[in-house]
Amino acid sequence: MKGIILAGGSGTRLRPLTKVTSKQLLPIYDKPMIFYPLETLLKAGIKDILIIVAPDHAGDFLKLLGSGQEFGCKFTYEIQDKPDGLAQAFIIGQNFIGNDSVTLILGDNLFEDDFSDAIRSFKSGGRIFAKEVTDPERFGVVEFDDQRRALSIVEKPTEPKSNYAVTGLYIYDSTVVEKVKNLQPSARGELEITDLNNVYLQEGSLDVAFVEGKWLDTGTFESLFEAIVFARDRSRAA
Repeated sequence: MKGIILAGGSGTRLRPLTKVTSKQLLPIYDKPMIFYPLETLLKAGIKDILIIVAPDHAGDFLKLLGSGQEFGCKFTYEIQDKPDGLAQAFIIGQNFIGNDSVTLILGDNLFEDDFSDAIRSFKSGGRIFAKEVTDPERFGVVEFDDQRRALSIVEKPTEPKSNYAVTGLYIYDSTVVEKVKNLQPSARGELEITDLNNVYLQEGSLDVAFVEGKWLDTGTFESLFEAIVFARDRSRAA
Protein backbone atom coordinates (compact mmCIF):
# COMPACT_ATOMS: atom_id res chain seq x y z
CA MET A 1 0.00 0.00 0.00
CA LYS A 2 1.28 3.41 -1.04
CA GLY A 3 -0.02 6.79 0.06
CA ILE A 4 -0.74 10.09 -1.65
CA ILE A 5 -1.32 13.42 0.07
CA LEU A 6 -2.95 15.90 -2.30
CA ALA A 7 -1.79 19.35 -1.17
CA GLY A 8 -2.20 21.37 -4.35
CA GLY A 9 -4.79 24.01 -5.16
CA SER A 10 -4.73 27.74 -4.52
CA GLY A 11 -6.82 27.99 -1.34
CA THR A 12 -8.88 30.88 -2.66
CA ARG A 13 -11.54 30.53 0.05
CA LEU A 14 -8.89 31.27 2.69
CA ARG A 15 -7.51 34.48 1.18
CA PRO A 16 -5.68 36.57 2.35
CA LEU A 17 -4.04 33.83 4.47
CA THR A 18 -3.12 31.88 1.36
CA LYS A 19 -1.66 34.81 -0.57
CA VAL A 20 1.74 34.10 0.98
CA THR A 21 1.63 30.37 1.73
CA SER A 22 -0.13 27.14 0.86
CA LYS A 23 -3.34 26.28 2.70
CA GLN A 24 -1.83 22.95 3.78
CA LEU A 25 1.07 24.78 5.49
CA LEU A 26 -1.19 26.92 7.69
CA PRO A 27 -0.89 26.17 11.42
CA ILE A 28 -3.54 24.00 13.07
CA TYR A 29 -2.74 24.76 16.72
CA ASP A 30 0.86 23.53 17.13
CA LYS A 31 1.48 21.80 13.78
CA PRO A 32 1.21 22.60 10.08
CA MET A 33 -2.04 21.35 8.58
CA ILE A 34 -0.35 18.71 6.40
CA PHE A 35 1.02 16.92 9.49
CA TYR A 36 -2.47 15.67 10.36
CA PRO A 37 -3.21 13.74 7.13
CA LEU A 38 0.41 12.57 7.18
CA GLU A 39 -0.12 11.12 10.66
CA THR A 40 -3.23 9.29 9.40
CA LEU A 41 -1.14 7.50 6.77
CA LEU A 42 1.79 6.80 9.07
CA LYS A 43 -0.49 5.28 11.74
CA ALA A 44 -1.70 2.81 9.12
CA GLY A 45 1.88 1.75 8.39
CA ILE A 46 2.19 3.47 5.01
CA LYS A 47 5.86 4.31 4.49
CA ASP A 48 6.00 5.28 0.80
CA ILE A 49 4.17 8.56 0.29
CA LEU A 50 3.73 10.88 -2.69
CA ILE A 51 3.06 14.53 -1.84
CA ILE A 52 1.42 16.51 -4.65
CA VAL A 53 1.89 20.26 -4.30
CA ALA A 54 1.21 23.46 -6.20
CA PRO A 55 4.27 24.97 -7.93
CA ASP A 56 4.35 28.26 -5.97
CA HIS A 57 5.16 26.63 -2.62
CA ALA A 58 6.89 23.40 -3.57
CA GLY A 59 10.13 24.51 -1.92
CA ASP A 60 8.31 25.23 1.35
CA PHE A 61 6.96 21.67 1.52
CA LEU A 62 10.40 20.26 0.78
CA LYS A 63 11.95 22.43 3.49
CA LEU A 64 9.30 21.38 6.03
CA LEU A 65 9.09 17.67 5.27
CA GLY A 66 12.38 16.77 3.63
CA SER A 67 12.98 13.23 2.38
CA GLY A 68 10.71 11.62 4.96
CA GLN A 69 13.59 10.17 6.97
CA GLU A 70 12.59 12.24 10.00
CA PHE A 71 9.18 10.53 9.91
CA GLY A 72 10.50 7.03 9.25
CA CYS A 73 9.22 6.93 5.69
CA LYS A 74 10.06 7.99 2.13
CA PHE A 75 8.56 11.04 0.40
CA THR A 76 8.26 11.61 -3.32
CA TYR A 77 7.12 15.00 -4.63
CA GLU A 78 5.15 15.93 -7.74
CA ILE A 79 3.84 19.28 -8.95
CA GLN A 80 0.18 19.87 -9.77
CA ASP A 81 0.48 22.71 -12.27
CA LYS A 82 -3.26 23.30 -12.37
CA PRO A 83 -5.90 21.83 -10.04
CA ASP A 84 -8.13 19.89 -12.44
CA GLY A 85 -10.00 17.71 -9.96
CA LEU A 86 -9.12 15.36 -7.12
CA ALA A 87 -8.96 12.33 -9.42
CA GLN A 88 -6.13 14.05 -11.31
CA ALA A 89 -3.88 12.95 -8.43
CA PHE A 90 -3.82 9.43 -9.87
CA ILE A 91 -2.68 10.66 -13.29
CA ILE A 92 0.06 12.73 -11.67
CA GLY A 93 1.03 9.77 -9.50
CA GLN A 94 0.72 6.95 -12.03
CA ASN A 95 4.43 6.11 -12.09
CA PHE A 96 4.54 6.24 -8.30
CA ILE A 97 1.52 3.92 -7.94
CA GLY A 98 2.70 1.29 -10.42
CA ASN A 99 1.00 -2.02 -9.59
CA ASP A 100 0.28 -1.18 -5.95
CA SER A 101 -2.89 -0.19 -4.14
CA VAL A 102 -2.98 3.40 -2.97
CA THR A 103 -4.57 5.48 -0.22
CA LEU A 104 -5.30 9.10 -1.13
CA ILE A 105 -5.90 11.65 1.62
CA LEU A 106 -6.59 15.33 1.08
CA GLY A 107 -4.03 17.63 2.65
CA ASP A 108 -6.70 19.79 4.30
CA ASN A 109 -8.68 16.97 5.95
CA LEU A 110 -8.33 16.11 9.64
CA PHE A 111 -9.63 12.85 11.07
CA GLU A 112 -9.96 11.69 14.65
CA ASP A 113 -10.37 8.00 13.69
CA ASP A 114 -7.55 5.50 13.32
CA PHE A 115 -7.96 3.91 9.88
CA SER A 116 -5.19 1.32 10.28
CA ASP A 117 -7.50 -1.70 10.08
CA ALA A 118 -9.51 -0.30 7.17
CA ILE A 119 -6.34 0.35 5.18
CA ARG A 120 -4.48 -2.84 6.08
CA SER A 121 -7.50 -5.06 5.36
CA PHE A 122 -8.01 -3.63 1.87
CA LYS A 123 -7.70 -6.19 -0.93
CA SER A 124 -9.10 -4.81 -4.18
CA GLY A 125 -11.65 -2.47 -5.73
CA GLY A 126 -12.28 0.83 -3.97
CA ARG A 127 -13.06 1.88 -0.41
CA ILE A 128 -14.40 5.29 0.59
CA PHE A 129 -15.38 6.74 3.96
CA ALA A 130 -18.70 8.46 4.68
CA LYS A 131 -19.67 10.73 7.56
CA GLU A 132 -23.09 12.09 8.53
CA VAL A 133 -23.07 15.90 8.24
CA THR A 134 -25.52 18.78 8.52
CA ASP A 135 -24.60 20.32 5.14
CA PRO A 136 -24.34 17.38 2.69
CA GLU A 137 -24.95 19.64 -0.32
CA ARG A 138 -21.32 20.80 -0.01
CA PHE A 139 -19.95 17.32 -0.70
CA GLY A 140 -20.33 14.12 -2.64
CA VAL A 141 -23.34 12.38 -1.08
CA VAL A 142 -23.88 8.63 -0.73
CA GLU A 143 -27.38 7.15 -0.95
CA PHE A 144 -27.83 3.82 0.89
CA ASP A 145 -30.38 1.02 0.89
CA ASP A 146 -31.81 -0.54 4.07
CA GLN A 147 -28.69 -2.70 4.42
CA ARG A 148 -26.40 0.36 4.25
CA ARG A 149 -25.17 -0.65 0.82
CA ALA A 150 -24.34 2.26 -1.49
CA LEU A 151 -26.88 2.88 -4.25
CA SER A 152 -25.55 6.14 -5.71
CA ILE A 153 -23.03 8.91 -5.19
CA VAL A 154 -23.89 12.44 -6.34
CA GLU A 155 -21.56 15.43 -6.27
CA LYS A 156 -22.94 18.48 -4.41
CA PRO A 157 -26.63 17.66 -4.98
CA THR A 158 -29.24 20.39 -4.53
CA GLU A 159 -31.55 17.77 -2.97
CA PRO A 160 -29.33 15.24 -1.15
CA LYS A 161 -30.72 11.72 -0.82
CA SER A 162 -28.92 11.26 2.50
CA ASN A 163 -26.86 13.22 5.01
CA TYR A 164 -23.75 11.09 4.41
CA ALA A 165 -20.86 12.97 2.82
CA VAL A 166 -17.85 11.32 1.21
CA THR A 167 -14.80 12.39 3.21
CA GLY A 168 -11.30 13.11 1.89
CA LEU A 169 -9.88 9.61 2.34
CA TYR A 170 -9.97 7.05 -0.47
CA ILE A 171 -8.41 3.63 -1.08
CA TYR A 172 -8.14 2.08 -4.54
CA ASP A 173 -6.42 -0.79 -6.26
CA SER A 174 -3.94 -0.22 -9.08
CA THR A 175 -6.69 -0.15 -11.75
CA VAL A 176 -7.47 3.37 -10.54
CA VAL A 177 -5.04 4.94 -13.01
CA GLU A 178 -6.72 3.47 -16.09
CA LYS A 179 -10.15 4.23 -14.67
CA VAL A 180 -9.25 7.91 -14.26
CA LYS A 181 -7.79 8.04 -17.76
CA ASN A 182 -11.18 6.92 -19.09
CA LEU A 183 -13.14 9.57 -17.18
CA GLN A 184 -14.66 12.52 -19.00
CA PRO A 185 -14.08 15.95 -17.42
CA SER A 186 -17.14 17.38 -15.69
CA ALA A 187 -18.93 20.58 -16.68
CA ARG A 188 -16.38 22.53 -14.65
CA GLY A 189 -13.55 20.86 -16.57
CA GLU A 190 -12.35 18.62 -13.74
CA LEU A 191 -11.75 14.91 -13.25
CA GLU A 192 -14.22 14.29 -10.44
CA ILE A 193 -13.51 11.82 -7.66
CA THR A 194 -17.28 11.18 -7.50
CA ASP A 195 -17.21 9.95 -11.11
CA LEU A 196 -14.33 7.64 -10.25
CA ASN A 197 -16.21 6.27 -7.24
CA ASN A 198 -19.24 5.66 -9.42
CA VAL A 199 -17.12 3.59 -11.82
CA TYR A 200 -16.16 1.31 -8.93
CA LEU A 201 -19.77 1.33 -7.68
CA GLN A 202 -21.10 0.26 -11.08
CA GLU A 203 -18.53 -2.55 -11.15
CA GLY A 204 -19.80 -3.73 -7.78
CA SER A 205 -16.36 -3.27 -6.22
CA LEU A 206 -16.88 -0.16 -4.07
CA ASP A 207 -16.97 -0.56 -0.29
CA VAL A 208 -18.26 2.29 1.89
CA ALA A 209 -16.99 2.48 5.48
CA PHE A 210 -18.12 4.99 8.09
CA VAL A 211 -16.20 7.67 9.98
CA GLU A 212 -17.10 7.49 13.66
CA GLY A 213 -15.01 10.33 15.11
CA LYS A 214 -14.47 13.95 14.17
CA TRP A 215 -13.86 14.86 10.53
CA LEU A 216 -12.87 18.38 9.49
CA ASP A 217 -12.52 19.68 5.94
CA THR A 218 -10.57 22.87 6.68
CA GLY A 219 -11.33 24.80 3.51
CA THR A 220 -13.24 27.63 5.18
CA PHE A 221 -12.39 30.06 7.98
CA GLU A 222 -15.06 28.53 10.20
CA SER A 223 -13.79 24.96 9.75
CA LEU A 224 -10.19 26.15 10.12
CA PHE A 225 -11.03 27.69 13.48
CA GLU A 226 -12.92 24.54 14.52
CA ALA A 227 -9.89 22.43 13.58
CA ILE A 228 -7.56 24.58 15.70
CA VAL A 229 -9.83 24.25 18.74
CA PHE A 230 -10.17 20.49 18.17
CA ALA A 231 -6.39 20.03 17.83
CA ARG A 232 -5.78 22.14 20.94
CA ASP A 233 -8.25 20.16 23.05
CA ARG A 234 -6.89 16.82 21.82
CA SER A 235 -3.33 17.93 22.56
CA ARG A 236 -4.27 18.99 26.10
CA ALA A 237 -6.05 15.68 26.72
CA ALA A 238 -3.10 13.59 25.55
